[in-house]
Amino acid sequence: MNQLIRYCFELLLLSALLPACQPATASEPNQDEALNLEEITIAELQEKYASGTLSAAAVVQYYLDRIAATDQSDPGLNSVLTINPDALDIARRLDEERVNGRVRGPLHGIPVLLKDNIDTGDQMPTTAGSRALEGSVAPDDAFIVKQLREAGAIILGKTNLSEWANFRSTHSSSGWSGLGGQTHNPYRLDCNPCGSSSGSGVAVAANLCVAALGTETNGSIVCPSSANGIVGIKPTVGLLSRDGIIPISFTQDTPGPMARTVTDAAIALGVMTGVDQADAKTTASEGQFKTDYTPYLDSTALKGKRIGYYTAPKGTHYKVDTLMESAMQTLREQGAEVIAIEDRLPSQTGSLSYQVMLYEFKDGLNQYFGSLGPDAPVKSVGELIAFNQADEVELRHFHQDILEQAAQMGPLDSDDYRSTVSEMQRLARAEGIDKIMATYELDALIAPTGAPAWKTDHVNGDHYTLGSSSPAAWAGYPNISVPMGFIEGLPVGLSFYGTAWSEPVLIGLAYDFEQARGARRAPEL
Repeated sequence: MNQLIRYCFELLLLSALLPACQPATASEPNQDEALNLEEITIAELQEKYASGTLSAAAVVQYYLDRIAATDQSDPGLNSVLTINPDALDIARRLDEERVNGRVRGPLHGIPVLLKDNIDTGDQMPTTAGSRALEGSVAPDDAFIVKQLREAGAIILGKTNLSEWANFRSTHSSSGWSGLGGQTHNPYRLDCNPCGSSSGSGVAVAANLCVAALGTETNGSIVCPSSANGIVGIKPTVGLLSRDGIIPISFTQDTPGPMARTVTDAAIALGVMTGVDQADAKTTASEGQFKTDYTPYLDSTALKGKRIGYYTAPKGTHYKVDTLMESAMQTLREQGAEVIAIEDRLPSQTGSLSYQVMLYEFKDGLNQYFGSLGPDAPVKSVGELIAFNQADEVELRHFHQDILEQAAQMGPLDSDDYRSTVSEMQRLARAEGIDKIMATYELDALIAPTGAPAWKTDHVNGDHYTLGSSSPAAWAGYPNISVPMGFIEGLPVGLSFYGTAWSEPVLIGLAYDFEQARGARRAPEL
C-alpha cells in the first residue's frame, strides 16, 4: 500500500477513535449502530441529514473504513490513490453549517472522489498516475472542484487511473499507473476496469463513495461506467470547464460525473456547469447549460421518441447482441420506436482525431507543467520521456510510444493542425451525427457501450472487443452510459448519445430506460 495512503488512514482512524479531541455537536447524533450505506443515493442521504439521523462526518468515516477494508486490503480493488486528510474536518464543518441553518446545495455533505488528473489546491497531489508527478500539489482547485465545494461536496480523495489518461502507450493495460499500480474490476478481480477513469468507475460501483468524477477524451468515462455497472455522463465538450485538469485534447477532453443512478449523475452535472473564462470552450455553453438537470428525469421520456440503433458494433460479440436485443425491447415497451442505423462516420475520422490528440497532448502537457511554477517536477514532454526512461517502474509493462510521437508534433498555429481539426469536426458533426439524426429524424442514438470486461493482461495489453464511444467523442457531443444487463456476471452498458447540448433529452431517455430496466446490481465484495 502507498505509504501516504497508509499514513492518512492512520491519522483519520485515530481521530475517529479519540472523540475527546472532537466534542460531539448537534449535527453528530449517536452513531453507535453499524452503518450500511450500500447503494445509498444523494436524496436518501439528504433526507437522513435533514432528519438528524445521520451526519456527514459519520458517512465520511463509513467510506474511509470501507476503502481500508475493500480497496486497500490485499488483494483489493486498488481504486483509490490518495485520501484527503482533511475529509473528516470538512464533514464536521458542513454538519455545523447545517445545524446553523445553512445548506449549500444539493451535494451538501456528499462524499465524492476525483480522478487524479483533476487539480485540488489542498494537501492532495495531482499526478495523472505518473511517478514523475509524485507529490506534485496544484496551486489551486480546478474550476469544477470549486463548484463542487461551493455546493457542499466533500472531496474524499483521488482515484487511480490509466496513467496520463491512457494516452501514453498503444500497448497499455487500462487501470494501471506507475504510481498506483493496477486497479481491479469489483465484479471479478482478474478482469479489467476499463480506462482511463478506471478508479472512479470501480469506486462508485463498489460503494466507496456516493459519486465520482472522471474525464474522457474517447471512452474514458463511458467505458469504465459500462464495465463496472454504473452510470457515466460524458457531456458536450464545453459544458464543463477543463481548467485545472491535466489534458490530452483541447478539442475532445471533458470531465463528467459517474454515479450509481442517472439521478445522482444528473445532480452532480448541474452543480458543475457554467462559463469559465479560463476555458474558451465553455463560452459556447452560454444559454445552453442548466444548473439543475433533475426536471428532465422523466419516466415517460421514451414514449413517442425515435431512437436510432447504431449497428456498427453488431456482429462483434454475439452475447452483447443478444443483450442489446433485450434492451431494445425494453425501449419499445416504454413507447420508443427503434430504427436500425447502418450509416457510419467516414473511416478517416479516427486517424484525424489521433493526429489532433498528438498535437494537443504535447501543447497541453507543456502548458500544464508550466502552470505548476518553477518547481514543477518535470517541465516538458521531453523531460517526461527522459524521466520514464530512467525510472525503474514506468516502462516495466509497456512503452511510451504515444508520448514519443507527441513530442515530434509541431505548434498549434500550424496550417496542418488547423486543417486536421476542421476536417475531423466536419466529418464527425455535419457529415456524421448531425446528418444521421436529421436524415432519420431521430431524438437520440443508442449502441452497446462495450463488451464485458476482459482479463487484465500486462504482457499483451488491453483486449477491447467492441466500443461505441468514438462518434460522440470525435464530434465533442454528449454520451450517457447506463447499465443494461450482465453477461456471465460482468456488467454491460447501453449508450445514449446525440447532438451538441442535448443532455436534457439524453438524461430523460436514460432515466426512463434505467427505471424500466433496473439492471444495476452491486458487486459481491
